[in-house]
Amino acid sequence: MKPTEPDPAGSPLRRVRTSRQKMLLLAAVVVGGLSLGVLVELLIAHATSAATLMAAQAPASLNEVINNLRNVIVGLLVALATLFATVGGLRYMLAQGDPGEAEAAKKCVRNAAIGYGLAILAPLLVEILKGIVGA
Repeated sequence: MKPTEPDPAGSPLRRVRTSRQKMLLLAAVVVGGLSLGVLVELLIAHATSAATLMAAQAPASLNEVINNLRNVIVGLLVALATLFATVGGLRYMLAQGDPGEAEAAKKCVRNAAIGYGLAILAPLLVEILKGIVGA
């Protein structure tokens, strides 16, 4: 029986990974890890600079508070969406033809797209909030 043929019980066998597939997988893990590390470093740098600014000067108005809140929420949404996109891409690469795992990977990527969409819509939502509170 060849590795790509279904076994007699009907469940597909996993394909044997070639050295090229192993190298692509390793490269994807390294790139994903590096991008996640850079993202965490940027978030930490932003948080410390924001904390320094907040300690030096308190927000003068409700508009500033809402804008600061918007920036934090957009940053978190983009960070989480990037993490979900990376995890989804890796899961899809590791699926090796398994339909259940491929569907889970697609769900991760779909959730990342929703996160990016919310991050894009955040300024509009903040303007609506400003209109409601009269700021």
